[in-house]
Amino acid sequence: MKITALALALLFLPALPARPALPAVPGLPAFPALQPPTFHTTSSELVVLPVVVTDKHGGYVTDLPRDSFGVYDNGRKVDVQLFSNEDTPVTVGLIVDASSSMARKIGEVIAATLAFAKSSNPDDELFVIRFNDDVKDVMGDSTTLHAADVEALQQVLMSIHPAGRTALYDALMEGFERLDRSERGRKVLILISDGGDNASVATADRVLERARKSNAAIYTIGIFDDMDPDRNPRLLKSLAETTGGERFLPKSAGPLLAACQRIAREIRAGYTIGYAPPDHDGFFHRVRVTVPPIDGHTLSVRTRPGYFADAHDQ
Repeated sequence: MKITALALALLFLPALPARPALPAVPGLPAFPALQPPTFHTTSSELVVLPVVVTDKHGGYVTDLPRDSFGVYDNGRKVDVQLFSNEDTPVTVGLIVDASSSMARKIGEVIAATLAFAKSSNPDDELFVIRFNDDVKDVMGDSTTLHAADVEALQQVLMSIHPAGRTALYDALMEGFERLDRSERGRKVLILISDGGDNASVATADRVLERARKSNAAIYTIGIFDDMDPDRNPRLLKSLAETTGGERFLPKSAGPLLAACQRIAREIRAGYTIGYAPPDHDGFFHRVRVTVPPIDGHTLSVRTRPGYFADAHDQ
């Protein structure tokens, strides 16, 4: 993701004092207080990374200071010019499989999606795209709901009636288009599907290419059966890894609900880190983010694996 430093400063300002801990989700560790964002702005574009840090138990580490992070672009250490672990509102696109094979599972999907909304920042804006033989923005073009509007979201989800085939790739492309129209700096797609694709015009390669150029983190939830001939867990993993998200493969309603709650928590627990790209060469740049151990224990860091640099005249 590349965006001007000034635009990002405006998106995250005003800087707020440290917030109290976020509400706990049952069964998961609680958040500590959040630090206000810090900025070192310049007139250059910034590469902006969503970063998630976890401990050896999978718990989120949310209170690291800016100086704890080392950022490397093609092996070259770069200066961090934007840093925030503020729980700022995001735009979330919910991409829901409504093919005929989802008929037995749609109730579980609705319940899990509502659990996601309840665990999210109340000011997050949501839109819902359903896909089967075609793709439909269930709430209407450019219409969103706040995560706090759970009853309205439930009505939208209840209007989805599974039927037909699976245009998964086309739905993701529509989700990218919707996110491009959002003015919020942080963006997420959540794909819930029980299979691969058998009805799209777009291809898997085109979707992956679009994902690499997107500024969205993609979370994928595959709820297919092991013998489903259309299943494509590899694509779901590639979409998540390419964008700094995560893939989930729940086998029943309970793990599905827990996955949606964890995604909401992760969105709120993440860091946003930005730096000026060292080169404008038009090539793919690999990114690595490091943090030091805490009390001798190594922490895990997840972010986007890289980005395509703009090709500016040198």
